[in-house]
Amino acid sequence: MTVTLSTTADLAIDETAADLLFRAARTTNQWTDAPVTDDELAAAWDLAKFGPTAMNSLPLRFAVVRTPEAKARLVELMPDGNKAKVEDAPATLVLAYDHNFHEHMDTLFPHAPGVGESFAPMDEMRHGMGSMNAHLQTGYLIMGLRAAGLAAGPMHAADYDGVNEAFFAGTGNKAFLVVNVGHAEGEGTVYPRLPRFDLDEVSSTH
Repeated sequence: MTVTLSTTADLAIDETAADLLFRAARTTNQWTDAPVTDDELAAAWDLAKFGPTAMNSLPLRFAVVRTPEAKARLVELMPDGNKAKVEDAPATLVLAYDHNFHEHMDTLFPHAPGVGESFAPMDEMRHGMGSMNAHLQTGYLIMGLRAAGLAAGPMHAADYDGVNEAFFAGTGNKAFLVVNVGHAEGEGTVYPRLPRFDLDEVSSTH
């Protein structure tokens, strides 16, 4: 069921798109049997990649977990309350940031030649910049998944060191989130929509 809520201002997208991306979309734990295809993930990423990041750094990386063997490895690294959720999802994305994102800066930020090399010794800065911008990209990715007709269920792992060893060994990638992905069964959850703050409850004008 799609629920359209009233708005106080005109949107640049139609109501159907607003429902799909925001108002009717839910954190999903109930899935159809439909697989998550590479084409669907590519369509989602082809939108998400255009979201802004600092210096166009694009540090988000992810592993797509589909096979029973990979699922079993990931399940062992999840908290008890999330194990069944990973088992039930058609696919699971293990999100990480690339601590070595600076190695791509000459390509991604070409009007500042050598900036990547200057970042190389700045380990703490790269950690902060990479983590912050990958978290920012996570929001874009979830919106991209919804736009591609998929639903998402983000959650934490219990052992990120183990996740890194299992899925990102030999890379500079540092995992920080797990997102189940698939096609929602019905509304995708048995839980009712929870309250949200209005604008005047979260903002101030100066």
